[in-house]
Amino acid sequence: MSNPRYTDFDQLCVNTIRMLAVDAVQAAESGHPGMPMGMAGVAYVLWTRFLRHNPANPTWADRDRFVLSAGHGSMLLYALLHLSGYELSLEQLKRFRQWGSLTPGHPERGLTPGVETTTGPLGQGFGAGVGMAIAERYLGSLFNRPGYDVVNHRTYAIVSDGDMMEGVASEAASLAGHQRLDKLIYLYDDNRISIEGSTDLSFSDDVPLRFAAYGWHVQKIDGLDLAAVEDAIRAAQAERERPSLIDCRTVIAYGSPNKQDTAAAHGEPLGAEEVRLTKQHLGWPPDKTFYVPEEVRGYFQQQLEYWGHLEADWHDLFERYRQSYPDLAEQFEAARQRRLPPGWQARLPRFSPGKPMATRSASGEVLNAIAPAIPGLIGGSADLAPSTKTYMKGLGDLEAASPGGRNLHFGVREHAMGATVNGMAAHGGVWPFGATFFTFADYMRPALRLSALMELPVVWVYTHDSIFLGEDGPTHQPIEHLASLRAIPHLITIRPADANETAVAWEVALESGKPTALILTRQNVPVFDRAQMAAADGLRRGAYVLRDAQGARPDLILIGTGSEVALAVEAQTRLAERGIGARVVSMPSWALFDAQPEEYRQAVLPADVPLRLAVEAGSPLGWERYVGPFGGVLGIAGRFGASAPYKVLADKYGFTADNVVAQAEELLRSFPEKAHLMERVVAACAR
Repeated sequence: MSNPRYTDFDQLCVNTIRMLAVDAVQAAESGHPGMPMGMAGVAYVLWTRFLRHNPANPTWADRDRFVLSAGHGSMLLYALLHLSGYELSLEQLKRFRQWGSLTPGHPERGLTPGVETTTGPLGQGFGAGVGMAIAERYLGSLFNRPGYDVVNHRTYAIVSDGDMMEGVASEAASLAGHQRLDKLIYLYDDNRISIEGSTDLSFSDDVPLRFAAYGWHVQKIDGLDLAAVEDAIRAAQAERERPSLIDCRTVIAYGSPNKQDTAAAHGEPLGAEEVRLTKQHLGWPPDKTFYVPEEVRGYFQQQLEYWGHLEADWHDLFERYRQSYPDLAEQFEAARQRRLPPGWQARLPRFSPGKPMATRSASGEVLNAIAPAIPGLIGGSADLAPSTKTYMKGLGDLEAASPGGRNLHFGVREHAMGATVNGMAAHGGVWPFGATFFTFADYMRPALRLSALMELPVVWVYTHDSIFLGEDGPTHQPIEHLASLRAIPHLITIRPADANETAVAWEVALESGKPTALILTRQNVPVFDRAQMAAADGLRRGAYVLRDAQGARPDLILIGTGSEVALAVEAQTRLAERGIGARVVSMPSWALFDAQPEEYRQAVLPADVPLRLAVEAGSPLGWERYVGPFGGVLGIAGRFGASAPYKVLADKYGFTADNVVAQAEELLRSFPEKAHLMERVVAACAR
């Protein structure tokens, strides 16, 4: 090579990365070889000249974070992880995209050592990187002291043309520019090819100009020129006011004689003959697969020793820090290990019966009570803090000029909020939350799903939880949303019935370490008299008997969530006046209830009480598993909401105590006929 800083040996290393990707995709007969081949040089320079990490300890607290937002190019990352010395063997590369391997089709956090965040849905990694940079800056403001920068690392990402087209990336880029995240450096694989062909078919943005308008520091380089890559990264590191975008003009599938610069190389193997020609073109041994030259292996082994020294130097710094600031050092360790401060639960408010209170308001009181005791509790809303009650009073705004503030203003960017909060949680050291109206959870669904896929410790605060938000009408009234969130594995969805359940819900959310969605009312609801009813702590088990019927065995069970539990309680009283004994079960979380032992679930919903009525102002989908063949659901099926005062809507949609009583009595009347029919069905099946 012409530049003395990079030699033929560096090109050998780059080609090793390329060919590991080519061979893995070919062996799997599935995958995306083009992006790794085009970006191998850029990634090589970043990983060997700049990235501060230690493959021997992937969780080193002050490591740089690297995000492959273009997750379809996963073999680029796997090749780098393997060569760098992470616990990812060559055998795992050979098992790319196979059952049980550590090398799935897209990078998965928690599966493959060294993967910081799950990527694949384009734009999500872009937003997650923004969150990581925000978390780094916040923690630095919290813990760093003169001469002791114990939090001092950068966030890098490789992003693609597809990322640039996704709306979430635009939202996140705007937020990052506003926040002036100078330790955020993105390398843009500008190869101008997507699945359908040239990006000219659909994408004519001037990306550098767009990012300059967002407030980014922008450079444009030849991504195949290793020296140019190095110079650009150094310039980005020197920038102190803005995040950086390095537009790397590359060639997809570089080195493939017939498929480079074509869409054919984006998402399918090169093919055996083209692999042979590519090896010939790059001077690679034609008869070897998954070949790593010994000198390349030796070079990365030396790098591993250097990376180990980086972490050792940091530990020396941290030990001196511990001597000077023992309390801060202990707080830092606790935050890194996700240990909540001792005694924080003592700050949780307890609410007395009397004046009704919306659960969103109760949530706001809980948040403001506990936030001073949990320094890592940070977050905000998508321009809705006054409505979602998620502003932490007296704790400042998290802005470029005040990085130690606790309230993050996401603006009207729900999708970016979701991805950013995920990135903050994936970074570690903080307990982040994001808030919006429940109906707008749809705007952030991909990020919400990824939080569950990664099982990140995040809290999603969703207010205005039903048609009872009233006059704003059906566009703002969630109907199908509870059912859809309950269908997401690993997501704990909680719809508390009153203020005290809301307090317990926050406690569960922070202690569980899992993504939790709090579904909260706009309208006021009664605060139950816990002296006359079961303790709100029953929420921890997902469902509990709030108030039982008089006598040994109830005639039926009324099951409610959220604001509808109060309806069930009122209906229980009226049914008792008619000589009908009803048990009231508050069921704020299906996920928590399903995780309980069978013995407990039977105690709450005993099989010998088959008449059950679920009451919830949303889609009835899924309730059949709890009400059974003899039960019913008072929900909203086959229609949306309407614009009217919420009390009018309650009457029109049948969410009144009178209708709950009527529905319960109808179940009782129809039971003999239903039971007889069921007996006939069972008998027929037996025959």
